[in-house]
Amino acid sequence: MKTALVLEGGGLRGIYSAGVLDVLLESNIKVDAIFGVSAGALYGINYASKQEGRVIRYNKKYIRDKRFMSFRNLIKTGNFFDTDFCYDKLVNELDVFDYETFKKSGIDFYAVVTNVETGKAEYKLIKDCKKEVDYLRASGSLPLLSQIVEIDGKKYLDGAISDSIPVKKAREMGYEKIIVIQTRIKSYRMKSRKEGALIKLVYNHYPKFGEAAKTRNIRYNEALDFIKEEVKNKRMFSIQPSKYVKISRLEKNPEKLQEMYDLGLEDAKNIIDDLKAYLAKGE
Repeated sequence: MKTALVLEGGGLRGIYSAGVLDVLLESNIKVDAIFGVSAGALYGINYASKQEGRVIRYNKKYIRDKRFMSFRNLIKTGNFFDTDFCYDKLVNELDVFDYETFKKSGIDFYAVVTNVETGKAEYKLIKDCKKEVDYLRASGSLPLLSQIVEIDGKKYLDGAISDSIPVKKAREMGYEKIIVIQTRIKSYRMKSRKEGALIKLVYNHYPKFGEAAKTRNIRYNEALDFIKEEVKNKRMFSIQPSKYVKISRLEKNPEKLQEMYDLGLEDAKNIIDDLKAYLAKGE
């Protein structure tokens, strides 16, 4: 049976997933594909490159560095997260990403992006993180805080706008076993957000993107319902925070990052035997 790992985004809240992934790495959990959305894509590549601890390390070290993220960057460049620092200097000099191990991992890695002109999700197969870094950057480019990323004449932004938790896509593509790492507690339901109306106003030249942003909560809650039913019938395995941690998607407190990461570690360790049993069933 083919196995997929689906990683929700959520900005710095995604540090929870980094904790979970590090336990899965330690436990030698094998997957055939990863579907990463926004921060889920940016953090998930480290699973394929087998760089345990890298995500929490560089985030804690640089989270208060204005080159990493700041409104100064936004004013100067149009990007809250500085492109040159985050996607070049950080990964190629300061905390080097293992491109070769990623390429040799045997994992099909899909970065989810939103086509700004169509408002639809696209699932980009990343084979080389250095050559295809713009798709990763696009997946994590938050509307209102990032410039549109243009690749081969197409315009992209945050994958979470169109498909926040792509479990249905993973199933459609033939993955029978799905492990989904969510970054919200079980009781969470997404309400209609004022941010969606603002995005629709700001991106008025792209009405389909604006409509996708405004209706995001509907698709998100449909994904939650799908996951709940699949987990109930033991066709899917969900890992999500066991308690609420107050953390911003633009969090600048290293202690909060550590708390969220540690919760991911703890939760993953508590369910690892159940996960192994789920993956073993039907082999």
